[in-house]
Amino acid sequence: MEQEAIALAIDAKGLACPMPIFKAKQGLKSVDVGQVVEVICTDPGSMADFKAFANSTGHELLAAEKQDTIYRFLLRRTK
Repeated sequence: MEQEAIALAIDAKGLACPMPIFKAKQGLKSVDVGQVVEVICTDPGSMADFKAFANSTGHELLAAEKQDTIYRFLLRRTK
């Protein structure tokens, strides 16, 4: 799989819902359409939150990964 170029990396570790989603939303607004935002967080509910966020906003969820207590998401801005 081709490595996605990350336009913006957001460290939301230690923040509880809804802050990682809020930070992602702000980040997506700051990049151009087609660019990728990476969000790293520790909120256990974030896996479901980011899937719902992508579905409701239309942004593309490229990756949703968990390693130990760290969650990593890659979102592509679509509009």
